[in-house]
Amino acid sequence: MDCFITGTAGFIGFHLAKLLLEQGHTVHGYDGITDYYDVRLKHARHNLLRQYPQFTATEAMLEDDATLQAAVAAARPSAIVHLAAQAGVRYSIEHPRSYIDANIIGSFNVMEAARRQQVAHLLMASTSSVYGANTEMPFDENQKCDMPMSFYAATKKANEAMAHSWAHIHGVPITLFRFFTVYGPWGRPDMALFKFTKAILDGQPIDVYNHGDMWRDFTYVEDLVRAIALLIDAVPPAAAGRNPAQAIEGDSLSPVAPWRVVNIGNSDKVRLLDFIDAIEQCLGQKAIRNHLPIQPGDVPASWADTQLLQRLTGYKPATGFQQGVQAFVRWYCEHHRP
Repeated sequence: MDCFITGTAGFIGFHLAKLLLEQGHTVHGYDGITDYYDVRLKHARHNLLRQYPQFTATEAMLEDDATLQAAVAAARPSAIVHLAAQAGVRYSIEHPRSYIDANIIGSFNVMEAARRQQVAHLLMASTSSVYGANTEMPFDENQKCDMPMSFYAATKKANEAMAHSWAHIHGVPITLFRFFTVYGPWGRPDMALFKFTKAILDGQPIDVYNHGDMWRDFTYVEDLVRAIALLIDAVPPAAAGRNPAQAIEGDSLSPVAPWRVVNIGNSDKVRLLDFIDAIEQCLGQKAIRNHLPIQPGDVPASWADTQLLQRLTGYKPATGFQQGVQAFVRWYCEHHRP
């Protein structure tokens, strides 16, 4: 399989590319190497991927449509996995325009590339943040998601709607996946696990929002990318000619387009305070905890119903959060401590 992945210098894109390369596939990466966080980490990820002979990459912005279209045309992929985005709930409060550029304009350019190249499957990253003010949990794909609580979530919900119309009009099969709280080695410095680990080791306080009364579906990155790889083969069928006998219980498949949305998570909730306890145990040091109220745009709880993912692919997560935290701490100490 030839796969075109956007965001290969990013956290999830790097891990997905590495998995597919290890499975013997050809991967062409595309990444803007933006300075949202330390670009040295992004370059290090790309340099590791370049050790595989079947990996090539273009370093350019998604908004650079001419470069993107040329790169996809040259790669001639059978599948595109669109992971590049401007991420971060809190960052979107202060820098909303960057989310329009990357998440709206950039995603449109990727959708147009998929249409031009007639790829067999376009897969796009969404987020659990689209569930917004919903309170019924675990979240499932057929719940209404009309109340995003951050601008980041609003742009991702817009992507889902854009993709549905694209699939309906042009017949491009599109799957969107809603990620929950992803963590693991090579993670982003702005994410809680990285920030907490660094602060504890440096003897600095950590900010614990909502006084730690937060619940998240922590998803280990290697489990997550295994799910994405399995979903590449789960192509949504065209609306015409579907066999009702082959319908999947709880499917989010559109009645008018080859489009569906799928949760990827552990289908389990973990309290933030328990997550911090696991970090402390791995480090052998206690955190200095600075308890604060919940941040604007954040939600107190979020976890996934992943039955649809299991029915489509047979996937089940393999990594508990204590094991995943241990793997991250080991990586962090090897790469970021003298």
